[in-house]
Amino acid sequence: MEQSQELRGKWALVTGASRGIGAGCALALAARGADIAVHYHRQRDAAEQIVAEVGAMGRRAALLQADLAQPQEVTAMAEAFQRVSPQLDVLVLAAAATAFKRVEEIRPHHLAKTYNLVVGGMVQLVQEVLPSIGPGGRVIAISGQGTDFTLPGYALLGSAKGAMEVLVRYLARELGGRQITANCISPGVVDTDSARFYAQDTYPEFVARVAAATAVGRIGTAADVAAAVCFLASPQAGYITGQVLVVDGGLGLSSLPFMNQDTSP
Repeated sequence: MEQSQELRGKWALVTGASRGIGAGCALALAARGADIAVHYHRQRDAAEQIVAEVGAMGRRAALLQADLAQPQEVTAMAEAFQRVSPQLDVLVLAAAATAFKRVEEIRPHHLAKTYNLVVGGMVQLVQEVLPSIGPGGRVIAISGQGTDFTLPGYALLGSAKGAMEVLVRYLARELGGRQITANCISPGVVDTDSARFYAQDTYPEFVARVAAATAVGRIGTAADVAAAVCFLASPQAGYITGQVLVVDGGLGLSSLPFMNQDTSP
């Protein structure tokens, strides 16, 4: 089925777009007509593949490299984008990095890496590109269930994503008068390299447990999250702002200690 081209003529900048959810968002937005700026940090080959796939759809694509935890690199990336296009319509904040540790194990360098990227990088990038975002613009941040639930080893990233959600609400309030919306997507467990790194050698068992606890009976995909991002980027979502849209297949509905009990009539 052919995708709608409702985003034709618009530019989207997607951070962390070389893999996982970010890559899925970049490709889904391109399929709906958007031109895509593909940001990556280290994985240039993977990012170039996304650029090639976007180009194969007949869309324009730009490759942008930056460590978003480094302010000077964020500035350079924003300047590089502005040389590509004076206009930015959709900013998707999907980049993240962390150490999966208990609170008692977190060290200053872990805090700096995660908070500087997820929180500092978000604030600075929005500031840098905001002059390019006009009425109808969208800011969409990728959060996660660790803001609402305590997950093993997830305190650092969960707390950073919690700050992201608060910042999105403030952006929604501050930018609303300019007809720019700001929202979050909160995915459940998604089949990505990050999830595999989190679960390590127990990944197959981890997937089975999560699928059993999820209402629709499976874990998520990058395409599931990207579909929600495309909705928030669309004209139909122009009156939605300051919200956290949960995309978890019903995982958050489960009370895990009781999920194996038969509650049917």
